[in-house]
Amino acid sequence: MSDPQPDRPRRRPRYSGKNPRRFEEKYKEHAPDRYAADVAKVLASGKTPAGMHRPIMVREILEVLAPQPGEIAVDCTLGYGGHAQEILSAIRPDGRLLGLDADPLELPKTEARLRTLGFPPETLAVHRMNFAGLAQLLSREAPDGADVILADLGVSSMQIDNPARGFTFKTAGPLDLRMNPDRGQPASALLATLTAPKLERLLTENADEPHAPLLASALLRTPITTTTALAAAIREALGAVPRCAPDDSVRRVFQALRIAVNDEFAALDTFLRHLPGCLRPGGRVAILTFHSGEDRRVKHAFKTGAQDGLYAEIARDVVRPGAEEVRANPRSSSAKLRWARKSE
Repeated sequence: MSDPQPDRPRRRPRYSGKNPRRFEEKYKEHAPDRYAADVAKVLASGKTPAGMHRPIMVREILEVLAPQPGEIAVDCTLGYGGHAQEILSAIRPDGRLLGLDADPLELPKTEARLRTLGFPPETLAVHRMNFAGLAQLLSREAPDGADVILADLGVSSMQIDNPARGFTFKTAGPLDLRMNPDRGQPASALLATLTAPKLERLLTENADEPHAPLLASALLRTPITTTTALAAAIREALGAVPRCAPDDSVRRVFQALRIAVNDEFAALDTFLRHLPGCLRPGGRVAILTFHSGEDRRVKHAFKTGAQDGLYAEIARDVVRPGAEEVRANPRSSSAKLRWARKSE
């Protein structure tokens, strides 16, 4: 009887050209542990590897939150876990972090990654939920409130990079835009139900789109079901507009639809309304926003809370990422950080 043949090594995935371009073909970036050197090259070039997310303004956030050993912390938008990892390290040995995220696809990956780094369930408790329900969660998990709360309101790079999620117009994919694909309706279905006046109002309120009237009429002429079709329709509608940057409007339209599909402003308003009651006396909160609609809400809530005596101190000015971080991670360029400290 002949000896069994040894297993052949798996062949490299086939793709056109010298380097993989499609999200699903980037096998090295999807396995960072095996191809650490290649991933490091991508990071050094100022890009974010496919399937990964670079936490923004980590140093500034740690400075304002000042997490201490033994404290209770909440990361309201766990994402890839970059901020949570740093906070967890600071609150050891007896601290505890509650990690929240509504994304059912990315949350299990992040929890597994953080467990591998040595954060057991008694130190890190993960919950699949929207941060609008934080008050109810804390009533069960930490009735006295949290010492540290962080909310990063940006879309994660994992969501942007995956065409199947419908967050990017650079690659063809379904026009979805849902943070939780198991809930609600995709953006394509929302578009199909809107009238021109409602779409115009949505584009104005959610993204300050200057060409909202023109786009509201143009985008409802035919059904739009893919990301690239939406981008093409916007560019075509604005083709004759002088001194116009169509791709800026493409980004704003995607933003406006994403906010509507996920009901983001309602969730943020609920979170901000209950936030003072979620903090222990002297507790600190930091919120990262990425567009004016979010920042206005956070600024107003903090200012009102300070006037009512709920916050002892709030950020006098918005904190922005430094030039070096923006060069290393261009996706950080629009970030704004505001913070507050609850009264004793």
